Order: sequence, then C-alpha cells, then structure tokens
Amino acid sequence: MNRLHLALPLLLLPATDLLAASFERDDALKLPNVVISANRQVQARNDSSAANTVFTRDDIDRLQPTSVSDLLGRVPGVQVAPTGGRGSLPGIFIRGTKSAQSLVLVDGQRIANTTSGDSELQYLNVDQIERVEVLRGSRSVIYGSDAIGGVIQIFTRRNAEQGLQPRLKLGLGSHQTWERSLGLSGGDEHTRFNVGASLDDTAGINATHESFPSDGDHDAYRNQSISLNLSHAFNDELQVGFNLLDNRGKSQYDNSFGRYDATTEQTVGQKPYTDYTVSSASGYVDAKLNERWQSRLELGHSENRDTKRDKLSDDFSVFNTYRDSVNWQNDLTLNEQNSLILGGDWYEDRFHGSSAFTENSRWNRAAFVQHRFHGEWFSTELGLRRDQNQQFGGQNSWSGTLTVPINADNDVLLSYSEGLRAPTFNDLYYPDTRYSNPNLQPETSKSYELQWRSQLSDSTRLEASLYRTDLSDAIVLDSTSMPQNVASARINGFEAALKQELFGWQGNLGVAFIDPRDRDTGHTLARRARRTLSLDLDRQFDKLGVGASWQAISSSYDDENNRNRLGGYALLGLRSRWAINHEVSVSLKVDNLLDRQYARARYSYNAADFSNNYDYREEGRTWMLGLTWTPQL
Repeated sequence: MNRLHLALPLLLLPATDLLAASFERDDALKLPNVVISANRQVQARNDSSAANTVFTRDDIDRLQPTSVSDLLGRVPGVQVAPTGGRGSLPGIFIRGTKSAQSLVLVDGQRIANTTSGDSELQYLNVDQIERVEVLRGSRSVIYGSDAIGGVIQIFTRRNAEQGLQPRLKLGLGSHQTWERSLGLSGGDEHTRFNVGASLDDTAGINATHESFPSDGDHDAYRNQSISLNLSHAFNDELQVGFNLLDNRGKSQYDNSFGRYDATTEQTVGQKPYTDYTVSSASGYVDAKLNERWQSRLELGHSENRDTKRDKLSDDFSVFNTYRDSVNWQNDLTLNEQNSLILGGDWYEDRFHGSSAFTENSRWNRAAFVQHRFHGEWFSTELGLRRDQNQQFGGQNSWSGTLTVPINADNDVLLSYSEGLRAPTFNDLYYPDTRYSNPNLQPETSKSYELQWRSQLSDSTRLEASLYRTDLSDAIVLDSTSMPQNVASARINGFEAALKQELFGWQGNLGVAFIDPRDRDTGHTLARRARRTLSLDLDRQFDKLGVGASWQAISSSYDDENNRNRLGGYALLGLRSRWAINHEVSVSLKVDNLLDRQYARARYSYNAADFSNNYDYREEGRTWMLGLTWTPQL
C-alpha cells in the first residue's frame, strides 16, 4: 500500500502555524485513516499491525446509533448480546472471546468493574463520544491483562477549532424516550476545551417473561452524563491536558427468580433497580524531548459504583470498585527504519461494598518494549511485556508481526501474539469461599493471524483476516460452583471489511465466519453465532443525507452444552438527516423496520428444563426524531 496518501491527513491537521505539532494527537481524533490505540501513538491505520475499525464523530452523527453497542455490532468479528432494552447489560464477544477477555478504555483508562469484569458499556452516552476505535486480536504486549480478544477505546468529545462552538440536541422516540444534550467547545492557539452534558431517559420495555405480578412492568432507564476535555500547549514541545467522563443514573431490570422471604417462607417477586456510576478521569503531560524522543506520562482514576435496590423491600447491595493508574510511554525514533517503544504501567484496584471480600485491593505493575523496523521489502514489529501482579506473580507476553508489501496497493501481514486475563475479585475473593478460589492463575492465549489489506481501486478498499486463537487455563465453575483453571478453547475465524463508493453511495460491508469451540467437549461456545453480516449504505443529496443498515446473524446456542438454541435473525434500519441551514439539522431513524421478534440471550430457571427457559426480549420497531442546533458565534 502506498503510505503517502494514507499518511497525508496527518500533514493536513488543522492547527495554528505556531502549534501544529502540539495538538497533533487531539486533531488526529477527527481523522478516519489514523489509529491511536494500537501502540498508544498516532499512526496511519494501514501502518498498524492490528486489525482495526474506527468510528469518528462524523460516522456517529451519520449512523445515529442509540448506544456504543450499536456501533460495535457493525464491526466484523464483534458480536453483541444485550439482555433487554436500553440500559441492559450487553455481552461483547470479540473474535469469539467473552466480554471480560477484551479490554475497554476511556481516554486510555480501564473502566471494567473489577468484581465481575464487565465494562458496562450500556451506560456510556454516545453524545459525549468523539471517537471509537476497535482493535481485533490480542494487544496484551501494550496493555497487559484483559486484551485477549481485542481492545475497545472510547475518546471523549474534542475541539479542533478556535473560537466558541455551542451545540444543542433534542430527541424524541419510541417507549417515551427523550434525549437532551448540550455542549460548548472553544479555544485559541494555546488552549482548547470541550464541555458537554446529556440527559436521556426511557420508559423501556418488559425484558423478561412475567414470573410474578411485579415482574410485568417495563424496565425504565435514566442516564445523566457529563464530559470535559482541556488541553494547553506551552509551546511546540510541551502539552498538558485533562479528560473527564462521568455517567450515572438508574436502570430497572427484572429478577424473574424472585427473592426468598424468611417471614412467609415463600419466594416473592421484586421490582429491582440499579443506581450506577461509571466514570473516568485522567491527566497527562506530553513532551517532545528532542527530535527523536517523544514522552507521555498519564495519571488516571476510574470508578464503577453499583447499588442494587428493590422497590418492594429494604434489600440492597453495594459493589463499588476504584482504580488508580500511571502509564509512562517513550517513543524513540532510532533512524529512518527503526523505532522503539519503551513504557511502564502501574495500577491498583480496590473494592468497597456491602460484602466483606477476603481481599479488597491488589496492584499490577508492568514494563514493555516494542521494536519496529520499516524497510522497503518488509517490515517487522516485535514486542515483549512483563507483568508483576500482587496476586498471581509474574507473567510474560510476546508478540511479533511480519508485513510484506506485495505491491503499492497490497500488503500481507503474518502475526503471532500472546494474551492474558487476570481473575476478577469475584473469582478470587468472594466472601463465601465455596464460590471463590484464591489460587486461580490468569487465563492465557496464543493467537496466529494472516491479514490482507488491499486498495482495489480509488473507491474500493478491502481488509481481510484469517486467524486462530487458543485459550488455556480458562476459568469455569466446577460441579461445586467453585472457579477453576480447567477449560480450554479453540477459535478459528475469518473476517472481512469492504468499503465501496458507487454512483454516489458509500457502502461499508462487514462479514465474519467463526468456529469457537470448547476443546474438551467440542461444543460451540455460548452466544457466539457462526456467521454475521453488517451492511451500511449512505448517500448525500445536497442538504439531505439518507442511509440504510442491514444486519444478519446466524443461530447460536445460549448454553455451553449446545441444547438451548437461539434462532438467527436479520434487521433492517433506515435513517436520514436534513440540514435546514448551516445551524439547524433534523434527523430521523427507524430501527428494526420490519418489527422482527428475536433474541440474542436467554435466561432459565433450570438449564436442564427447557420449558423454563425464556428469551430476553428485544425492542421491536423503534423510531427516533432529533433536532440539532449549532449556532454560529
């Protein structure tokens, strides 16, 4: 592939004459042909060894997603399995791995709950997001634990221009859904800022089968979100900044199993809900120490607070987790062909709640190095990371990639990578020692991948991957419900992304074929469909933009024994946006236009008795009407 036209946007970043280099990273977040997450540095997407997908703010405005999960479902090799409507917990499966085996970052900070391992993406408001990057395949050399299946990084809203730019958005939709957000960005040649706030609420749907009279209600959801980004360039060589994202609110859900009432000695219904907070904050110093040495120091703090209550009783439980982190990375340009990344990570996880865990904190520290050689006939990337964890001791991770440019428009990449995932606090320290195991070791993986990247024509680009992942020491519950390192899995897959422009229409097609199996039983891993397809078509007619989305998912199994089958489904959505003038635009979208009934997850009272298994309901046909006002000051 000719690197020149892919790297050209980096040379055209909007910045002042004095400070073009200082705001390079912030400006890069606006560009579709660069990626930051792969090596924690700005690089052309085609120069990255990771299979990747990027959604910019322009993509988000065009696609009009309801949630981050809506975006992720468009990525080849990524499957999403919610457990109801808005605000419900989604399963995120990247290349057949489970949710806890993929790392989720917000502005570089881990946000996963350390008790369950869930990142709770359902609580992140898309109006406060500038960019989403998805890396498919292990990146444990750069990020350490959890990055077995891949990495999802979310960047908060940014400003790229001088002056003040206010914005206001109002939305009304199905199920008494309201969306309200406002923001203000601005800056000069030295300082940039963006501040935003959103309030969303919906009456929701009844996500489960009615087992008790109290269980027949709709599950409402409310989200309050704020974001703040501030950066200041002292000169061309030194920049400092601060990022904040805070999401909090209330999410109702169903507990179809009820609770045991000791007074009546009967199982009674509940009306449970969660008061939640998911937040992250970080500060950084980015310095160009000389022509060959760029250094970045980041300090971060994230919180995941969860209080579960019941409207029909005094029952409640508190699970609050906190994380402090430090990352220091140094990018060294040795010469025109060789570069080096040297870095160190430290983070500490803490738990506070209504349950007394046997341990409530642990730390992890790591050092990593990655060398890259870029030659005329081939390029290489070789990395090593050493993690030292307070609970399980030391662990090494290796990765290597060979890139061969077949010609100016075609690259072939062959790579090997290792990954690991540390057990959660629930796995290790749950108060009832019958259901925890402090002797657990990390899950590990070995992945092999062949990529082909081709610019077939000026208007056609194809990216394809053939891969295999072997999982070892996977943590599962034994016959007594105690977690053990006993399982292993083998995942074979193929995925492809095609971008095509034809007659003014922009098409994005993603397909994936996957065979994820338990190596001991030969069964397909739960909730993983073998075939997925996503297609987006969009066209701009002067001031009117129109688009359509089609998603097709094959059947899967909800249980590890492959006896509880979930049927396949296909969904069609339409969207439009009309720019009334330079300041006002109106948007309209309809999801699940054909009102298909389908399920991506199931719950059961008794896994052996299929008559007591029920689908989590999904929303049928829904619509959303929006108004956006961006006044010129």
